[in-house]
Amino acid sequence: MIKPMFGHQPKPKKFDLPLRYYDPKEDEKRKERIRIQSHTRRPDKQGTRIVLYAVLLFMVVWIISIL
Repeated sequence: MIKPMFGHQPKPKKFDLPLRYYDPKEDEKRKERIRIQSHTRRPDKQGTRIVLYAVLLFMVVWIISIL
């Protein structure tokens, strides 16, 4: 609080960016990991489920209509 009264100017904060070098081998490894993780999904079984429900509904209606 007292520093601005004596002409103190705030200095910008220093930013030290660590140097990184492009490594094509590391990039390929990263792509391979991502590719492996994306193929862990199960196939969609919604079509099979709809057919099963339709068959069950047909059987229930057929049994009710017989009685």
